[in-house]
Amino acid sequence: MAADAGMGPLFPYTGVALEEVTGITQDAMFSRDPANAARTGLFIGGRDAVLALDMMDAARKAMFAPFTISVMVDPSGAFTTAGAMVAVVERALRRSHPDGIKGLTLKVFGATGVVGGIAAVIAALAGARVTLVSHRGLSGVEPKAAEFRRRFGVELACADAPDDAAREALLADAEVVFGCGRAGVQILSARNLAAAGRLLVAADINAVPPSGIEGVGPKDNGTPLATGRGVGVGALAIGAVKFRVQHALLTRLAAAKTAVYLDFCDAYDAARQIAG
Repeated sequence: MAADAGMGPLFPYTGVALEEVTGITQDAMFSRDPANAARTGLFIGGRDAVLALDMMDAARKAMFAPFTISVMVDPSGAFTTAGAMVAVVERALRRSHPDGIKGLTLKVFGATGVVGGIAAVIAALAGARVTLVSHRGLSGVEPKAAEFRRRFGVELACADAPDDAAREALLADAEVVFGCGRAGVQILSARNLAAAGRLLVAADINAVPPSGIEGVGPKDNGTPLATGRGVGVGALAIGAVKFRVQHALLTRLAAAKTAVYLDFCDAYDAARQIAG
């Protein structure tokens, strides 16, 4: 993606620990004269959203004028995926709910993963009432909710749904449902979804069969659901925006004349513009 956005040369660093970020950052920023510092950028990946954000903070604290370089954070592509997910759902809601997801009740299934957690934060910041749903006990979501409250000031409810009865009880008041489970794992059946009597949109990021939410196809883009309530948004509809968001942010990084710092808020802003 960075190469497609015009970046090069590219140097990967793997297995980097938080305490190594300061040294890597300063090695990068001191290797160029200040006039060209903005042409150097750090891309922070990994699979842990909180750690990636901590690394971004460490990188920024290691810098000082005029040696400032750009930083973008997108662990496992989760920030751009989450931003695209919320933006595409808001696009699907436009006719029935002009304020997007603001004020709506949203349940995030598969919330223990990095995409589900960040999608929940973005949605909560946009004004939704969000519940993080686990199928392995509350210990999988309560620490995450507490950490996100501390960092971002968002209130996230937590629930455990290990069986159909629990899932259907949670869906009873859901207006928006996010399926953020692992690829190739169905987390909600058509029967489960039928219990969502107030459903407006069901969105699924899983493109690997079977669908994470049964009845939501990967190409669905505001497609009416077979239950007769709400519409579906599939992984390819979300992915089409996600790829453009990541490209746009990387292009911005490459073209910057002064240092820029890009995280999930920037991904969501770009996704809203791209989704239209």
